[in-house]
Amino acid sequence: MRDLLCFNNVIVKRLESLFLFLPPIRNVIGLKRNNNEKEVGNMEGSKLYVGNLKYSVTNEQLTEIFSAYGEVKSVNIIEGKGFGFVEMSSPEEAGKAKDALNNTDFEGRPLKIDEARPPRPRSEYRRY
Repeated sequence: MRDLLCFNNVIVKRLESLFLFLPPIRNVIGLKRNNNEKEVGNMEGSKLYVGNLKYSVTNEQLTEIFSAYGEVKSVNIIEGKGFGFVEMSSPEEAGKAKDALNNTDFEGRPLKIDEARPPRPRSEYRRY
């Protein structure tokens, strides 16, 4: 690694006459860059992504298992995709539900639960 150079928080590796711009090391290993970024484990929102669901799972079933950890405001299963979203009444309740239910067996599959991310904006033009 003698040809590595850090430029503007980006690692640059020289291969012959080709330069590769790699992401900063601290982003690769998930460290906090500054005080504005959230720390791992703190829930900012109350909406959870729930993945690895069987297609037969219903909104009522998810409401029932999540209601043990607080008030469930809404449940939205994306039909035919195997995932959905559960919105709790507070970030604290969402955090408790995530910690308690992540990787637990539900209908023969381990649930994958994480804080829901905002949807990405779609471009005006489709890519081919």
